[in-house]
Amino acid sequence: MSKQHQVKAKWYYIFWGAMAVAVVGGQIYVGSGYRQMAEATKSTAISVTCIPEYVTPSNNKTGEFE
Repeated sequence: MSKQHQVKAKWYYIFWGAMAVAVVGGQIYVGSGYRQMAEATKSTAISVTCIPEYVTPSNNKTGEFE
């Protein structure tokens, strides 16, 4: 008893081949955009300045919030 293999139409292979090309093409597109963004970020000086906010104490002796 031999198993019969599945016979697929040529359009099956054309479809999945096109899908594989589309996925690889998308990965290349996103990867090149990421590389350009990383190079642009390297040349940009980013500085963070922290300015503390001072809260003045209230004269509320009960410990409740106003």
